[in-house]
This record gives sequence, C-alpha cells and structure tokens, in this order.
Amino acid sequence: MATVMLRTEGLAKGFTLHLQGGLRLPVFAGIELSVTEGECVALTGPSGAGKSTLLRCLYGSYRAEAGRILIRHRGAMLDLAAAGPRSILAVRTETLGYVSQFLRVVPRVPARRIVAEAAIARGTAPAAALEAAAALLSRLGIPARLHDLPPATFSGGEQQRVNLARGFLGGHPVLLLDEPTAALDAANRDTVLALIGEAKARGAAIVAIMHDAPSLARVADRAFPMTLFQDAA
Repeated sequence: MATVMLRTEGLAKGFTLHLQGGLRLPVFAGIELSVTEGECVALTGPSGAGKSTLLRCLYGSYRAEAGRILIRHRGAMLDLAAAGPRSILAVRTETLGYVSQFLRVVPRVPARRIVAEAAIARGTAPAAALEAAAALLSRLGIPARLHDLPPATFSGGEQQRVNLARGFLGGHPVLLLDEPTAALDAANRDTVLALIGEAKARGAAIVAIMHDAPSLARVADRAFPMTLFQDAA
C-alpha cells in the first residue's frame, strides 16, 4: 500500500476584507485531500474556485482557518496548519517544494545558482548542484549563455522555466505546482510533463493545478475538482 505523503482534514480558508467593512469572503471549506508517494493529483475547476489559495495553504503561505494539513516530514506526520515558522521552514527545505506561476527575481544572482539553491540546501554538493542546474536549464530551452546571468532581464517565459527548473531540481518528496504548463510552447510543455513523470517515478507526491486536458491525461492519476464558494468533499 502506497504511503500517504500529504493529507488534509476539514480544511477551510476565507478572507476578511477590512476595507470593505469586514466583508467575509469564503473560499473553500471541508477540503479532504490525500496524496500518496508517486501520485499526481490535479486540482481542477473554474477560475476563482480557490485552487491557488489551496496550494498556498498547503505550503504554509496562507494560514488555514480550520482543519489540518498533515505532511510526512522526517518520518512522521506533521500538522502544517498548527506548525510554527521554524517548523514550516524546515519542511520547505527538506520535504515540500513549491513552483508558483512567477519567479521572484533575486537581484544579481545568476540563474544557475537560483536553480541549484534548493538542491544545495537539501545536501547536494554545490558543484554537482550547479552542474545539474545547467543541464536542466538547457533541457528547458534556456541557452548556456544565459545560465550565469541574473534572470531579471529574461523574458517572462524564460523566468517561468527558471522557476520550474528550481522546483524540480530540489528533489522534494512533496511538490506543489501552480499551472506548470501555462503559457509554455509545445516543446517545453512536453519537457515539463516528462519532468513530472520522472518526479513521480522517484516517488514524489505531486499536487498540480492543471486545465489542459491532454496534460491531465498524461501525468495526473486523478483529478480533485473544486467549485466556486462551495464546500468541497
């Protein structure tokens, strides 16, 4: 039986709009999601259904209002919803990777170093991590002449691919992907889908937001539909 790597229980999140007189905006409630090693679960549903909000809750960027987020960390299940900042940082370093839609550009840091950072933090020797980063950047269509340049001047598509390279090179046991194939050309989309398949093969548990039916069919083991402002089961 496959090991559960990530599980939510009764997870709920909403926002209070203080500039709108304290208007309460519920996003989702009752989320029961379980992901095992080597499995890719695709979050589906219309825009505004809370898919990106759910990913940010799973990563600890947003605090859940109710429920638990259990992640297998150092051999035991840790509740991220109740964890302190140090525990969350340790989980992000060792266990949980996240690829957002946009790269937070770090001034003066070369692309190759940005990609290698997560792998180095998880114990890979710097020289080996930098070599692997260069190979992955090239695989994603970033030419070698750009590898040692800061990505602040890269195109949006190039920055997206740097972000993807960083997420996949980290080798985290649990990986969150926010629309990883959005706005990519066909060749790079195929590469990213291949990387997802390789991550699954090594045992990674993946939660990904996906809208493209062919991509879903290729890498997702099942879909987790989300609906607008309704309880999700």
